[in-house]
Amino acid sequence: MIDLESFVVLRKLSVKNIRVEPKRVRADYCVERFSGQTDSYELVYSYENAYFNGKNAEDINLASMMLAQVALNYGLFFETMAFDGLYDKADQTFLSAMLENTSREIVTNKLLIKNEFIKPPYDTLTPEKRAKYTNSDLVFSNTRYEGLRIEKSPAETDPGKYAILSSGGKDSLLTYGIINEIGEAYPVFINEAGRHWFTAVNTHKHFKEIEPHTEKPWCNSDRLFNWMLKQLPFIRENYASIRSDIYPVRLWTVAVFLFGVLPVVRKRGIGNILVGNEYDTTVRGETAGIPHYNGLYDQSKYFDNALTRYYRSKGWQINQFSILRSLSELLIMKILTKRYPDLQQQQVSCHAAHKTGERMSPCGKCEKCRRIIGMLRAIDEDPSRCGYTKNQIAAGLTALERQSVKQIGSDASHLYYLLLSKNLIAENDHTRRLGKQHDEITKLRFDKERSTLADMPVNIRKPLFAVFYQYADGAVQRSGHRWTEIALNDTFLTAVPYKMDEK
Repeated sequence: MIDLESFVVLRKLSVKNIRVEPKRVRADYCVERFSGQTDSYELVYSYENAYFNGKNAEDINLASMMLAQVALNYGLFFETMAFDGLYDKADQTFLSAMLENTSREIVTNKLLIKNEFIKPPYDTLTPEKRAKYTNSDLVFSNTRYEGLRIEKSPAETDPGKYAILSSGGKDSLLTYGIINEIGEAYPVFINEAGRHWFTAVNTHKHFKEIEPHTEKPWCNSDRLFNWMLKQLPFIRENYASIRSDIYPVRLWTVAVFLFGVLPVVRKRGIGNILVGNEYDTTVRGETAGIPHYNGLYDQSKYFDNALTRYYRSKGWQINQFSILRSLSELLIMKILTKRYPDLQQQQVSCHAAHKTGERMSPCGKCEKCRRIIGMLRAIDEDPSRCGYTKNQIAAGLTALERQSVKQIGSDASHLYYLLLSKNLIAENDHTRRLGKQHDEITKLRFDKERSTLADMPVNIRKPLFAVFYQYADGAVQRSGHRWTEIALNDTFLTAVPYKMDEK
């Protein structure tokens, strides 16, 4: 067994040499080993339009924060982490807090679980409850922009404008469909350098034809993540050939993309940033007495609220939230398919998408694929509309007879219940055990933890739920261990203020 200090395998990580150009920002990630040997990699964000002024302190400050996000995954592995850029107190407080939170999440959700990417003896970490999990000392400096000072200069934002962190998944597609009806939508696709971009290709092509506000920044964070794995001696050398649904050690990923959205948001006076996360992504857990968020912190409402607080601390009137938190995956799939079939046709929810002609196609074999196939068949829709072949559909349903899906228990149980009741999968010990009826899954769910109206601005609630209610089988609220039917009227929807507006 080893202790947490054993993971300090490198001397120093420096994020420095921040360069700001009208359409591009860059920084060097420099790794120093205990031997004194150094290596570096350049992180880049680039844009189709000019969003930066290299002499403007606020733009340099935003670039500094964007370029720092990848580093927050590595606070366990370096003796020192140094950020050389233009940071104010709010930035430093945010980075320190998120670094520590990410370190705890990585300990509990990467290092204390069976992780096939990690070599012995690093796979024998001793569980230990601590006041602090980050191993690195955090150092801030400003050697390049000493003459500049950050001034709070809040620009006006429009509460009717919504930037949507977009991909080819059902969540961002439904978010766009709804916002396109009730507000002004700005879909922003962060084009990663790696294969993850494959899932977004179909949707981005479609949006370029139908939505003039579509933006596609480019970022090579995926390459940097892979480069960093090569610096960590406890990661297996053949990590790239290991097929897995998880990343080896990183858990601070969504923020890398979100901070890439901020230049668009700030330039265009957008008042809201929407992330497509449903009911089951806000989760609290505990491992060996250590509290955590099940590796889903950057998909939870706590993350949205933390980012909104950060924006407010900078003087920016920007809200970050999800409009989908009262919906199950199954209900998201239903609304998207029934109301926006042209959008659903672009969906690619797959861990290994590949090119077929001019379009990207799902692999049909991964957990995500069998989950999507199962949900579409459960709501009497055809998975071939979004690229699955007849053979893949049949194989996906057969796989569900042997393997489960990554959903919370009640959601998975109801999916299996529907598939069994429609004779879409065979009845066996596995499917009988899982297949239980949970009628709340197809209803709008509200509770104090995962789905509360206090996490959503008041102005969007009535038009949003007017659409949702047309496809849900009612609305329920959690009371103890039971779901109670509620009337989704104006009084219910407006009674609770948006917590981020409270002083």
